[in-house]
Amino acid sequence: MYKMLAIDIDDTLINDEKEVTEGTKQALAEAMAHGITVTLATGRMYASAKQLASQLQLNVPLITYNGSLVKNSEDSQVLYEQSVPQPAAQLIFDYCERNGLHLQLYIDDVLYVQEDNDKIKDYAALSKIPYTVYPNFRELAAKPSTKMLIIDEPGKLDEVGAELRSLIVGQVHITKSKPHFLEIIHHEGTKGDALKYLAAKFGYDMSEVIAIGDGSNDREMLEVAGLGVAMGNAADSLKAIANYVTLSNNEDGVKHVVDKFVLQTI
Repeated sequence: MYKMLAIDIDDTLINDEKEVTEGTKQALAEAMAHGITVTLATGRMYASAKQLASQLQLNVPLITYNGSLVKNSEDSQVLYEQSVPQPAAQLIFDYCERNGLHLQLYIDDVLYVQEDNDKIKDYAALSKIPYTVYPNFRELAAKPSTKMLIIDEPGKLDEVGAELRSLIVGQVHITKSKPHFLEIIHHEGTKGDALKYLAAKFGYDMSEVIAIGDGSNDREMLEVAGLGVAMGNAADSLKAIANYVTLSNNEDGVKHVVDKFVLQTI
């Protein structure tokens, strides 16, 4: 029997209208009423994830920043945290500066950018969180970043990701959360690392855990979960390693998983 459910947010829990449907909310409420631990596992900041957790009345630790930060939703206590190693952060900072790339830094749950532009405005609107423009951006390179994020065209980011992986080996994990978002975190700060930590904290075996996602940054948690579920709208590479492919985010794919594997009503 499954005891824990970890759900990605964007393009998984929320539909293309950026909403959690009433059907999905009801299914998750029923799962929790049956004693299932339901948490979010997202690339988003804690502040952004907490907003959604409050809507769903989740009172458990949340997996944020792609797994680099696990933090209680009730009292904001930090349970698990990994920062980008300083040598790697410095190299990435230099690389972005040299190549004119848009870089965002996440430090102590504050989002920093060097200038106000369309990239950060669109990102903030999507995540529903504020950001801080910090003109002396270079100063922030010396502070521990929970996550670093580059925004650009998908093809360009594929090239950037490949080049950065060749420059930095073993220190960081580089992945995409969306086609336009290249995310850089500590090599032990993935959703898979965080999910294993959280399951152990609750005393669950990984065979008792379901993980649901749609993107490349969900791969590690699908691999470690007892039941790794890819959304119908997921990347083909994720579907290939999933134990099960559910409906899309516009067809209540998360609700379908809860009904089938937790409540067993279908």
